[in-house]
Amino acid sequence: MSDTVIKVENISKVYRLGSVGRTTMKEDLSRFIKSLKGKEKEIKAISNNRQSDEKSDYVWSLKDINFEVKQGEVLGIVGKNGAGKSTLLKLLSRVTQPTTGTIKYKGRIASLLEVGTGFHPELTGRENIFLNGAILGMNKAEIKSKFDEIVDFSGVGNYIDTPVKRYSSGMYVRLAFAVAAHLEPEILILDEVLAVGDAEFQKKCLGKMKSVSGEGRTVLFVSHNMDAVNTLCSKVLMLEHGKKVFEGDTREGVNFYLKSGIEERFGEIIYKDASSTATRSGNKKQLEIRAIRTKNAKGEIDGQLIQGEKVYLEIDFAVKEFCVAPELGFAIKNPSGAQLSFIVSDWYQPLRSIEKGYYTYQFEINEMELIPGEYTIDVWARPQMSMPSDDYIESPLSMVVIQSINNKNTNYSFYAKHGGVLHNIKANLI
Repeated sequence: MSDTVIKVENISKVYRLGSVGRTTMKEDLSRFIKSLKGKEKEIKAISNNRQSDEKSDYVWSLKDINFEVKQGEVLGIVGKNGAGKSTLLKLLSRVTQPTTGTIKYKGRIASLLEVGTGFHPELTGRENIFLNGAILGMNKAEIKSKFDEIVDFSGVGNYIDTPVKRYSSGMYVRLAFAVAAHLEPEILILDEVLAVGDAEFQKKCLGKMKSVSGEGRTVLFVSHNMDAVNTLCSKVLMLEHGKKVFEGDTREGVNFYLKSGIEERFGEIIYKDASSTATRSGNKKQLEIRAIRTKNAKGEIDGQLIQGEKVYLEIDFAVKEFCVAPELGFAIKNPSGAQLSFIVSDWYQPLRSIEKGYYTYQFEINEMELIPGEYTIDVWARPQMSMPSDDYIESPLSMVVIQSINNKNTNYSFYAKHGGVLHNIKANLI
């Protein structure tokens, strides 16, 4: 395996629907003998596709997965809910065994698959730290040397001698992460650890995971937070319906993930039919939106935009009949739907009378100070002072703002913390 610390070969996992997963001793013995002969028991099972009309008592949660992870790599595992990510981590953590295939390891594994994994609820935080260390094969002296650092990182010092069953979910996961990260496993496996806890704790987690990988240890990280994946991971593995559909460069992997299942919503969307979205309104009498896109500083269509760099937002639109002073605009919203910023053509390059035809209007934003994360965009077109708009499309386009490698500043301005700031904007009909 040389510097490879995890090697996964043709692993699959079948679950029986409605079963608690127990088999008889006879079935286990029969399967063991067949595996020795290289004849795994064949199971007729449907794929892990929630949209499938197929019916079976069995389902492939994972099917024929192969990959390797090298020492010091941070592998981001992404995919929709139900894609098989958590099942894969359970197999890697040896919580359960694969139906077929093999997994080879080099080094100790610490995993945090859900809140409180490995904790005994009746024991105190202090006792659970020592219990987890012992499970990892550490002696009492080694655990003691890390104890203060673990407690300080977790922030639960006042409650360290309280049974963990009395902890809040946030306290639970802070202590569990601190234990998993500080007891020096060679392989650290984390499932949605950033889904619980406040922003300050999430920032500490990311920093710790970076330092862990910098020390030559390996991290496997499941998350739906694409900014965290972009920031932390050295490569990405994507699962879909229990199968591997992508493995490779982080940026390409995030692009692939964001494009999957949302058709053309990432980077550009083209409208061939004026009624092609349920979130579209307006009579399209004079103006109709034909396409919208985001471009990076190089002028390339891109849904991943780097914070602080130049960004272009473009609208292709049709003028169906002579129109006086049309207005075009974008609104940027966060995942909860709150509007953060909006820009309109009247503020920067107002349009006067415009003849029938096809046009493109471009907003050039020389600096977009949005907090790294995922956003959607509303877009509209309307004649002068017309309400409602001739054409209004709600959240058709998705984009991700990622932090620049050269700019690690997280002390955003007051306005950026509470929304978004767009700087030095130019606009033109092109």
